Amino acid sequence: MVLETISRIIKVQLPAYLKKLPLPETIGGFVRLTVSEWLRLLPLLGILALLGYMTIRPFFPKKKKQRDCLINLKIQKENPKVVNEIDIEDLNSANVCYCRCWRSKTFPVCDKSHLKHNELTGDNVGPLILKKKIL
Repeated sequence: MVLETISRIIKVQLPAYLKKLPLPETIGGFVRLTVSEWLRLLPLLGILALLGYMTIRPFFPKKKKQRDCLINLKIQKENPKVVNEIDIEDLNSANVCYCRCWRSKTFPVCDKSHLKHNELTGDNVGPLILKKKIL
């Protein structure tokens, strides 16, 4: 019963509908269409627009998942807020770079993982650089 109905729509009603459509033979003919003729074309144009969108949709950039936008993925997740204090007098070298993207394999020292994070998310996070004044 259902297949017979679909078959009738495709074989009989769809061709009859398409024959009645006011499709002009030139582009200029679209300008001369009346409002009622445009209204008769709307369902067909809607279906064509939907098919076109579904065809090109896989090529659109994918939306980032909320988890991809998180900065801290694994460091001290049990704490409500992560705060680290570093006494500058304890620095052994003149310059030290500390990670602020939370993706460093050598955390808390920066290993430039923020470059990949910034590329993937469009973020602009960078390291915290502490410089020791040499007197």
